[in-house]
Amino acid sequence: MSSDLPTITDVARRAGVSTASVSRVLNSSDRVSERLRAAVQNAIFDVGYVPNAAARSLRIASTTSPLSCSKGAGSLSRICDGTKGWSGKFGRTKKEEGTMKGPAIFLAQFMSDKAPFNTLPHIAGWAAGHGYKGVQLPTVDAAYMDLKLAAESKDYCQELQGICAEQGVEITELSTHLQGQLVAVHPAYDMQFDAFAPSEVHGNPRARTEWAIDQMKLAAKASANMGFGACVSFSGSLAFPYLYPWPQRPDGLMDEAFGELAKRWGPIFDAYEDAGVDVAFELHPGEDLFDGTTFEMLLDRVGGHSRCCINYDPSHFLLQQMDYLAFIDIYHERIKAFHVKDAEFNPTGKQGVYSGYQGWTDRAGRFRSLGDGQVDFIGIFSKLAQYGYDSWAVLEWECCLKHPEQGAAEGAPFITDHIIQVTDVAFDDFAASSTDRSAIRSMMRLD
Repeated sequence: MSSDLPTITDVARRAGVSTASVSRVLNSSDRVSERLRAAVQNAIFDVGYVPNAAARSLRIASTTSPLSCSKGAGSLSRICDGTKGWSGKFGRTKKEEGTMKGPAIFLAQFMSDKAPFNTLPHIAGWAAGHGYKGVQLPTVDAAYMDLKLAAESKDYCQELQGICAEQGVEITELSTHLQGQLVAVHPAYDMQFDAFAPSEVHGNPRARTEWAIDQMKLAAKASANMGFGACVSFSGSLAFPYLYPWPQRPDGLMDEAFGELAKRWGPIFDAYEDAGVDVAFELHPGEDLFDGTTFEMLLDRVGGHSRCCINYDPSHFLLQQMDYLAFIDIYHERIKAFHVKDAEFNPTGKQGVYSGYQGWTDRAGRFRSLGDGQVDFIGIFSKLAQYGYDSWAVLEWECCLKHPEQGAAEGAPFITDHIIQVTDVAFDDFAASSTDRSAIRSMMRLD
């Protein structure tokens, strides 16, 4: 075969970028802008380059002679599409994809003014004592961390991480659920959501929104200072009170609501792009983003922004009676965080999805401790492993029946037992044979 095969240098020259940038795209780095990714992918098409990792996936012996790829033709690990670029992710070996990290625990439901939950060292030690390796840290309470200082000082961030490390855990991500909620608040909820904001902005929705947006941008810098790839959050809501189309919605209502949501979140996403961090929305009823369709309604209005991503929580999908496994098939490239939370849905002759305004214990749909509900976690962990999700599995504990201490104690081993150590070999490797392209073509009598 010819030795004049395209190289990574040829791709870089064609795209007008460095070879390091090409390498980040080839390795599916999260810290790559969509513009750069598209430029590199188009250059790959133009020069006919195929990553060696892809060639290895078909056990081609010589890494100096990868098969070429042309627009519209199939490659070894991806499908080339001449109009839209490459679809899916570059094929990485199982070993390169890595294994999901965990178990970790979201601290929001446990923080209080009582020991051991009242300081970061104490609650981190408590989590480690239950077998957790990581903690997801809310950012709204200065008793645990000073978000503004974290945005300004890497030394302070290292101090926070050191405090947790001394207790035997690491911080997995920062949470901005409450601040994200306040980026957009329908007037019907003004009084209730003021409780999440500083007193100086109470009764002033515009000032509250500005405070929330500033908090989100601070969290981007703080996350970058801590070396995190994602920050988990809520989208806020302007449209949710109009969920059911009665009375009939005026034409343009949803367009206006989601247009305004995009107007507020667009600059936030840009700040996260600058920081190299994703915003991972928990798709949650009560928020304007509560399923795949509503996520896309915002995504479309921000031009498919690469930092608009998902914190996957199957409990909310089960309670909406969605196919939460198919959701992973559709959105796996946008899933940057994972809340491991269980739920059950038991409709009766009296109530269904809306649950009749009942309290949590008496609702048809309710959250449960891990293993006590109906979520298929074997299927979920398998799907996420299949698609190479290698970030954290984080318990978000909410249950209307079980005590939180019992739920926390049971959560760590549950997650550990479900994490799949991704294989770096094929089960039938024992029967493999070493071949090259000539042998393959000969097998099919093509030469």
